Amino acid sequence: MPPLRRLALCALAATFALAPAAGRAQDEGETIFKRNCFVCHTVEPGKNKIGPSLAGVVGRPAGTAPGFSYSEANKNSHVTWTESTLDTYLTDPRKFIPGTKMVFAGLKKPEERQALIAYLKAHP
Repeated sequence: MPPLRRLALCALAATFALAPAAGRAQDEGETIFKRNCFVCHTVEPGKNKIGPSLAGVVGRPAGTAPGFSYSEANKNSHVTWTESTLDTYLTDPRKFIPGTKMVFAGLKKPEERQALIAYLKAHP
């Protein structure tokens, strides 16, 4: 088999191998979201609850979801929600942004944070 074709087949196989893992992470993330976040947040665009909608949160600057009244700490944090900043924030929100309104104690298990972030990424 020509090397380029072999490389293309390997890349295709890797893509299919990773797809189930990504789906599982999103499923686990949905469970974590429902257990820890759903009381205050939704992933429905434009629908705020006690906390802001988390639809499209990945890539969005902190404190900017339309129609939500954020703390000055969030509005002035200069944080953009990336996978990395969300991971740190979800570990201990009040430590990451002192003065935030969010009273959630955090997710201590890295695999739970990663699953939740995968779920949030799936809701642009």
